[in-house]
Amino acid sequence: MADNKQAAAHPKQAAKLAKQITAFAKSHGGAAEGQLAHIARGTTRIALVGANGEWGNLVAGSYETARQAAEIAGITLHDDFDGELAAKVRTGPYEWSRMAGIQIGGPSNGPADN
Repeated sequence: MADNKQAAAHPKQAAKLAKQITAFAKSHGGAAEGQLAHIARGTTRIALVGANGEWGNLVAGSYETARQAAEIAGITLHDDFDGELAAKVRTGPYEWSRMAGIQIGGPSNGPADN
């Protein structure tokens, strides 16, 4: 029974994630691209890169749910997060401060120079 409940929940989770992906795209230049990666215990990371270079992550309960969410949202998926997709990422002061070990309270990024 628990397996049936989990399987039935995947379309709902995919729809919810698709709304989040669509909202991300709208707020970051009107479009987004992504890449799916298994992370732990069956979960999958949806890495997103907006048209303006801003990026973010979502987590889905399964690879199939993540794939469905991306399909519903209409984003292009890449096999890897390197090359063409990685070149679109814009890192700003906030990301650099986090990479330097400051986990909370880093500066926010300014507007993209397009």
